[in-house]
Amino acid sequence: MPGLNIGIPKHVAIIMDGNGRWANQRGQSRAIGHRAGLKVVRKIVRAASEKGILALTLYAFSSENWNRPETEVSALMALFIYALNREVKRLHQNNIKLRIIGDISRFNQQLQKMIYQAQSLTENNTGLVLNIAANYGGHWDILQATKKLIAQIEDNQLSLAQLDEAVFQKQLCLADLPDVDLVIRTGGECRISNFLVWQIAYAELYFIETLWPDFDESAFMQAIEVFQSRERRFGNIKEQS
Repeated sequence: MPGLNIGIPKHVAIIMDGNGRWANQRGQSRAIGHRAGLKVVRKIVRAASEKGILALTLYAFSSENWNRPETEVSALMALFIYALNREVKRLHQNNIKLRIIGDISRFNQQLQKMIYQAQSLTENNTGLVLNIAANYGGHWDILQATKKLIAQIEDNQLSLAQLDEAVFQKQLCLADLPDVDLVIRTGGECRISNFLVWQIAYAELYFIETLWPDFDESAFMQAIEVFQSRERRFGNIKEQS
């Protein structure tokens, strides 16, 4: 029932913002900030798993991030490879299922192979589902779903009359998971930046000034507590809750 939510969110999504500013404040390169951010990812994944959250989706690299300086993009790709090398076995040991969402075709062959191997290793795990959004954009997600459906209609696998929201949603990333309950954005910005545009339609939004490398388990739990204090009416009025 809509209304006061007294449980934990099933699906949490995080826009991990502030790595570059954190590094700049310390006179260090942005790459150092991204490495510091990776350490926080480990902490939050562990906290989410221990809390019994079903799915955690992290915005690691948007489709617009290719426009950043080449040195930063290269550092991010190197960090991605490093993380896959170092973290996947640990995730597997903790029964966490790893999935990469986004258009991975733009990544080099080495990285694509590592992604497939990581997903294959953890695909039968039954604990937290950890989604890493890499070369992902909400507009891209909706567009690729539309193209799939058009192809199905052209092949007479689907009629236009059959097309509804439920059918459309099945073609989106994360279609097998509950819609996002809570979106957290660190770094002080108050926008969603083309992240899970469809999936967060009724999510609670939580913005915090803390830069991502300074975010920790305590701040994560505070966001959960704020979520639990809110009313979720999904279009109804308060009296219907």
